Order: sequence, then C-alpha cells, then structure tokens
Amino acid sequence: MIRNCLVFSAAIATAIAAAIAIAIESAPRLLAQQGASQDVRKAGALGDGKTKDTVAFQKAIDDCAAAGGGEVLVPAGEYLIGSIALKSNTTLRLEKDANLSGTDDLEDYPIVKARWEGKWVDAYRGLISAQDANHIAVVGPGKISGNPALGGRRMPRRPCVVEPINCTDVRLEDFTASQRSMWTIHPTYCENLVAKNLTIRSSGGNSDGIDVDSCKHVRIENCDIDSGDDAIAIKSGRGMEGYRAARPSEDVLITGCTLGDANFACIGIGSETSGGIRNVRIEHCKFMHSKSYSIYIKSRPGRGAFIEDIVGKDLDVVSATGGFLRINLLNSGIQDPEPVTGDEGIPSAKNFSFSDVKLADCDKLVDASAVPPEKPIEGLTIENVTGTCKKGMVLVNIKQAELRDIHVEGFKKPLLETQNVTGSGLEAAVPRKASSAEKK
Repeated sequence: MIRNCLVFSAAIATAIAAAIAIAIESAPRLLAQQGASQDVRKAGALGDGKTKDTVAFQKAIDDCAAAGGGEVLVPAGEYLIGSIALKSNTTLRLEKDANLSGTDDLEDYPIVKARWEGKWVDAYRGLISAQDANHIAVVGPGKISGNPALGGRRMPRRPCVVEPINCTDVRLEDFTASQRSMWTIHPTYCENLVAKNLTIRSSGGNSDGIDVDSCKHVRIENCDIDSGDDAIAIKSGRGMEGYRAARPSEDVLITGCTLGDANFACIGIGSETSGGIRNVRIEHCKFMHSKSYSIYIKSRPGRGAFIEDIVGKDLDVVSATGGFLRINLLNSGIQDPEPVTGDEGIPSAKNFSFSDVKLADCDKLVDASAVPPEKPIEGLTIENVTGTCKKGMVLVNIKQAELRDIHVEGFKKPLLETQNVTGSGLEAAVPRKASSAEKK
C-alpha cells in the first residue's frame, strides 16, 4: 500500500509539474513595440491631482494602438482618472513617482458586463480595463489606487483597480496597487498572464488582492499582498451559468509570494468552481497572517465540475488563526439560484498534495471534515510538516490519503481523527464521530 501511494504521489507531482511548465513557457511575450511611444502629458494630462486626466490618458492609449502599438509613458505626477481601456499591443508604463488615483464619480466608469462572485452582471468598468485585447501590459514602478468611496457590495458591481477580460498575453509587473472593499486585480477569461513583483494593499471586507477567474496559464510571482479579504482567489463561475460555460481556471503557478489577509484566506480556491479548477501549484510562499486558513479549498453541491491537481510545496505559515489547510466541499459560498442538480452537481476533488510546510502560531494543521460521502476526495498527501500548531488533523471521506513525516508540537491530542478514510500513515488515527453540521 505504501509503495502504491508513493507512486501515486509521484505521478501527481509529475503531471502538475508538466502542466505548470506549459504555463511558464506560455508566459506573455509582448510583441516588439512597433509604434512611437506616447506621453500622457503631451496628450494633455496635467498630473496635478485635481484635474481629471481620463481623456488625455485614453487619447494616448488610442494613438499608441493606432500607430501599431508601443508604450504609453506616465511621468512622475499625481493623476486623477476615471476608467481607461488598454488596447492590443500597448504597454502602460508608470514611471517612478507616477501615481494614478481613481475619481469618486461613478459616471467616470462605464457600465459593462463583468464577472462578480461567479456570475456575469452589470458592473462599473475597472479603473484600468481591457476587453478582447492581446499583448498588453501595465508596468511600474508607479502606483495605482482605487477610490475608497466606491467599494462595497452595492450594485451595479463596483470597479476593480485592474480588470482585463478575455485578453491574451497580459503582463502586470513592478507596480503598487491599493483598494478598499473591492477586488484589486481581476483577470477574467484571460490566457497567458504574468503578475510579477506587485505590491498590493487592500482593506475592508471584499477586498481581494488578485482574483483569477476562469483563466489559463497564469503565473503569480514574487508578489507582496496584504489584503482585507483573500490575498489570492481562484474561481471559475457559479451554478449552471458557469457549468455551461465550462471555462476552468487551470495551469496556475503561485511562487515566491508573501501573503496576508485580515478577513479570510491567504489563498482561496473556490468557492465559485462550476467551470472547474485544475493544475494549481503553490511554492516557496510565506503566509504571514490569515484570519481563517492559509489555504482554503472550498465549494458545495450545486457547483458541479471539479477541483483537481493542487500542489503546495515549501510553505512558511505564521499566525494562522483558523489553521493551515481547510477543505470544505459541503457548504462554502451561497447557493446559486440555478444550481447544478443531482449527483452531477457534487464537485469532484482529487490529487491534492502539500509538503515541506513549516508552521508557527497555527491553530489547526488540517481540517478536511466537510467532504461529501457521495464523492470522497481521491488522493490527499500531507508530507514533511514541522513546527507548532494547537490542533492536529481531521480527515473525512478521503481515499488514498498519505501522511508522512509529520513532526509538529504543541497540539492537543489526538494528532489525527478520521472517518471513512483509506491510505497510508493512518495508524495513529482515532475515529471521528459524525457531526450534524460542519462550521463554515
């Protein structure tokens, strides 16, 4: 049995590594700039922090695209803008001490269709937006700030800071972004996207750092995100709308990041999973503080589709109020008005692996208690874990579990409780009594 599990784990790692290699190879390669650079000041921007410079910014972008592509330069200054739209083959370059701030006037943000918690809705367009564009970039070292007065859960949906929709070859690099009570960076239906060396600071509930929404070939690298909600979230639609679209988030690499959150998880996978989520690798990351769990994999019956091939490796976990890992496939997120019904609506989950994890001031090590018995998790590996935690692991409805080299201290016994679990490394497990309801 042990040998079979080892082979199984190796196969998972090999398959996901191959998928991530595709993501890296498919990283954005912006076309050689063909047009002359455009300067927003020459297009009329004042950069005085009082005058709206939206028209000048958009003119510079449009002229750049019309010339065949190139860079739109933003020199040092304080620029007050409403929503602008990048065009294909254009790069918005924010020079040092160039600060973009969103206006507080919703009329400066056109109404478009955008994803919001898994549904396509009327929404105010992002501060820096793009639709159906290819080979685009926003690069620093300047700063972009969403207006704090425009956040919240009011409808139409409020504007994100950066929101490319249905774009290919997207590069977001070396800038700082801030937001309050609304998602900061939200790519949707994008392919070949790199977010690198970003600093994101957000506050208030609903202020996720980066939300990857039905995107393919994504690399999030060396980002420092401290958010009021999920630092990074991976989603793919909710209910029959997302299930029919069948647009998964897949081939996602999160590497070298420092993450913290004040309300939920450092990395949330779900709960909008109706298009499927697969091939996600999280490596060499530091979780500095999390209100719930450092990594939270979440869905519920009615979502359908799948969550599979999720790997975490070389992770430092500090001050995790809820714990390191939570898997909740029973009751996370609101139910959709048009859910995926029957057995088809129960999401499948397989091939989860977490190894080389160091814990400090962590509550639970693993809570995988909310898993539907109709579709157990197929393959969960927890390996080489050290440090301190207050509670151990609870595993329910899992096939081919593998626990190895877990050396933690400070926990209240038992280290492991199981119910309907098979695999290896379970010898010290004590039976877990069935619970009428699991805490979200």
